Order: sequence, then structure tokens, then C-alpha cells
Amino acid sequence: MWGGRFSDGPDALMTAINASIDFDRRLYAQDIAGSLAHASMLVEAGILTRADGAAIARGLKQVEGEIEAGKMAWDPALEDIHMHVETRLKQIVGDAGGRLHTARSRNDQVAVDFRLWVRDAIDRLDAGLKALQQALLDQAEKHAGTIMPGFTHLQAAQPVTFGHHLMAYVEMTARDRSRLIDARKRLNESPLGAAALAGTSFPIDRHMTAKALGFTAPMANSLDAVSDRDFALEYLSAGAILATHLSRLAEEIVLWSSAQFGFVRLADKFTTGSSIMPQKRNPDAAELVRGKTGRVIGSLNTLLVVIKGLPLAYGKDMQEDKEPLFDAADTLELCVAATTGMIADMTADTARMYAAAGLGYATATDLADWLVRKLNLPFRDAHHVTGALVKLAEGRKCGLEELSLADLRTIEPRITADVLSVLGVDRSVASRTSYGGTAPREVKKQIARWRRQLGKEKTS
Repeated sequence: MWGGRFSDGPDALMTAINASIDFDRRLYAQDIAGSLAHASMLVEAGILTRADGAAIARGLKQVEGEIEAGKMAWDPALEDIHMHVETRLKQIVGDAGGRLHTARSRNDQVAVDFRLWVRDAIDRLDAGLKALQQALLDQAEKHAGTIMPGFTHLQAAQPVTFGHHLMAYVEMTARDRSRLIDARKRLNESPLGAAALAGTSFPIDRHMTAKALGFTAPMANSLDAVSDRDFALEYLSAGAILATHLSRLAEEIVLWSSAQFGFVRLADKFTTGSSIMPQKRNPDAAELVRGKTGRVIGSLNTLLVVIKGLPLAYGKDMQEDKEPLFDAADTLELCVAATTGMIADMTADTARMYAAAGLGYATATDLADWLVRKLNLPFRDAHHVTGALVKLAEGRKCGLEELSLADLRTIEPRITADVLSVLGVDRSVASRTSYGGTAPREVKKQIARWRRQLGKEKTS
């Protein structure tokens, strides 16, 4: 590969540290696609003969078929996927195969391969996230009116509906998808033709190869084209936020499925047992989603540290970009699929949720709001009165709704029997009719909006 510059071959340790074929073989389809586009352009530019171009195209398709059939012999001495494809191509088509590398470098070759791979990964992940949104919508629609406790500080705060709670994750997932789509737009420029760092003296047509590979345009600076890994960092950044969202949902599933909460039951296929405690039903899928978030965040940190000190243009350090991203992509796709499965097969204990919704004086804010509306108290005064009533109920070891009118009037004499209309969790939830609120009718509106939005994606 190195021609006449070196008199000795590499040391075995150099071969071991230098080779990347064990992981970058995953780029084979993108590498072959880029080579096909490059060869076609070389023919149109008059740099390759049509006979050589046809032979190269035929040979590349054969190489692709051999790799997919598991017939490629991987050799660390050939270092990477690019040299494996080129070496096998030359074995198949002879000298024509050696002309493929005209007007390009492995620097722009790997840059285009990696961009294509990440673009495909974004498309796969987006499809998975859309399926997760559908699963969340299905459960939210089923439970638009199912009342449960809402929490702040993991303490009972106000009653909400289970559907409303799940719809929060639809919104979070939508932002995840939006970040990935934005990253894809910025990613979608072609580095092919930048060569090693300075471009090439051959009369190539970079717009032709960009179009052939589905890019919007060629990158405008050859140095930037071969050294940029922003697209990988953006994917990992968006992935780290996504993984954090999945982890939050996983944590709630762990809590909800515990005996202490008992809000949901996971399907058998997403739980495991214990080797010693026969009664156990462990939410291992959720716990693993929560745990694997660290891997994705770690992959982002890895690549940030690799890139932070590199001068332009290409350095061999950049070979370290692929393993963390491949691992993160695999992890994200698996975690999204597992979360989708858990949500789709999850069963809610609506009675347990309803009973818990009234605990912890969850309608106290409704009482304070009533005092503002009916008695014209400033909210801070209403807050004080309500706090005193909660203290009274705590002393009586009863709920607010169990206090008599006489009890209520010991704190605020102007309270009327009408106050009892706001102290039930059903009325509390139904009253939250502001846009984006938890009232069942508002939840149903949001579900309908998302059904329409996701439905449009099928035809767009």
C-alpha cells in the first residue's frame, strides 16, 4: 500500500494499533456506494474509460455480494474496509481496479463513508422513535381519563391523567426527532473529491457525486471536508439527550412497576426472575435502558476528547471516531425498541392509580384556587389558608375532603359548601382545561393532533 517510500514492513504492534478493519467493515455498503459514484463521475469526466468504469462497477457489485455472503477474508495487514474493497476489486478486474482511486484519498473516502453511515443511522433511529411515539399515543388514548398522582420532588403534587403523563414523552421524543432531523440536514453535504486535504488537479465533478449519493451539495472547503466530524458529534449529542429521556421514562417504569407503587405491570417478556427469590418480577429491560444511557453519554465524551486538540486536516486520531459512534448507535436503536415494546405491552392498574391520586393532599391547590375565585383572596393569602387547612387535616389524619364545613370555617369563616365541589380528584383533573393541561378533553385534543401529524409523515 505504501509504495516505494518504506523499505521495511510495519511491526506487528504497528499493524495491531493501526488496523481498523475489525470495526470499520460496517462501512462496506457506504464505501462501495461512494466508489460507484466516484467511478461513474470519473468516466463522465473522461478520466476513466467507459470499459474500465463498467469493469469497476461490475467488480464492486461482486465485492459487495461476497461481503454480504460472508465470503470476504478479513486481513489486518490491509488495515481498513477501503483497502479490502480495493484489493479484492483488483483481484477481480485487474488493472482497472487500481484506477478507481484516481482523484481521491482515503481521507475523503472515509469521510463520505462515515457521513453516509451516520445518515442511515439517523433514518433508522427516527423510524424507531416514530414507532415509540405511536406506542405512547396508543396507551395515552386508552388512558386519557385514567387519574393518577402527579409528582414534584417525587412527592404527591396534583392529580393528573396517565394519558397526560405519557403524552409528555411524546413531546420529548418529538424534540429528539427534531434534533436528529436538523443534524441530518447539516450532515448532508459531500466531502468526496476533497482528496487528502487540498482538492485535486483532475477535472472532477463534485456536484455529480454529491447528487448521486443523495447529498444536497459538495462541501465548500476541502480542509473542512476531510477534518470535520461535527456530524458525528451532533448525532452523539442528540443521542445523549435521547438516551437521557429514555432513562427518565425507564426510571418511572421501574417505580411504577414496584410493589410500593403498583401502577403498571410489565409483560413477562420484558421482565426477569430471581435465582433465589421466586416471587421476584424484575423490570430488567427498563433498568438496562436506564443503565445504557451511560454508554451513550460516554461515547459523546470520547469523541469530544478525541477531536478537541486536533489541528487541520486529518490525523490518525480520527480513526477513533467510529467505535464509540457505532456502539452508541447500536445502543440507542436497541433501547428505543425495548422501550417501545415495554410501553406497548404495559398494563395499567387504574384502581391503584386512582386511589393514590388522592393521597398527599393533592387537591390543596384546587382549594387555594377556589379561595381566590370565590372569596377574592390574594393567592398568597389563599396559599396560607390552605396550608393551615392541610395542617388541620394532618392532625385529624384525614383528607381535605373529609373535613366538615365547620372544620373548614375554623380557618376561614367565609368558606361555603361549594368548596366541596373542588376537593375530589376527578373534579380537579377535569378543571385543568388550559392548553396543554391534564383535563381528559385536552389530552384527547393533543392525541388527535399528534395522530394527524404522524399520519402526514406517511405521505410526505
